[in-house]
Amino acid sequence: MKRFGFVVGALAAGTVFSAVIFAAHAKVDDQAAIRALEARFVAAFNAKDVDGIMSCYVPDDSLVAFDVIPPRQYVGAKAYRKPWENFLNSVTAARVEMSELRVTTEWSVGFGYNIQHVIATDRDGKAVDFTLRTTDGYRKLKGQWLIAHEHFSVPVDLASGRADLASQP
Repeated sequence: MKRFGFVVGALAAGTVFSAVIFAAHAKVDDQAAIRALEARFVAAFNAKDVDGIMSCYVPDDSLVAFDVIPPRQYVGAKAYRKPWENFLNSVTAARVEMSELRVTTEWSVGFGYNIQHVIATDRDGKAVDFTLRTTDGYRKLKGQWLIAHEHFSVPVDLASGRADLASQP
């Protein structure tokens, strides 16, 4: 009887150990997948590819995004596509550089934050240069990580009440 208890205990310990190892490995894989998602976003932005950009987001009305331009809140992928189209159509060239990407995942949800430095040229040839702080909430749907919530922000100069678009972290 003691031997049976030992065997059951050893099996239980092995199962727990395996689950911990698998969970740790899954987290690393999930974080790598989200980093790849963010790299696809950067590539699509730099190519001015709105379809590529939107492929990084959940494709339905569960998407919520807080932007720095009015109306500042967008609900649903269809609504969020419009400001991307408007921005990309307002510039002749655009480039984003992402830095300081940090990602955390747990099961099928995650969050991350990063700094995005945008350099563009508007239709009149004027240089556009600003830095955004970005926070993304991710959901894993059908094995694929997508952005389900996005929040862009910029620091504010409290003395003037104006956005500080050139601020660096």
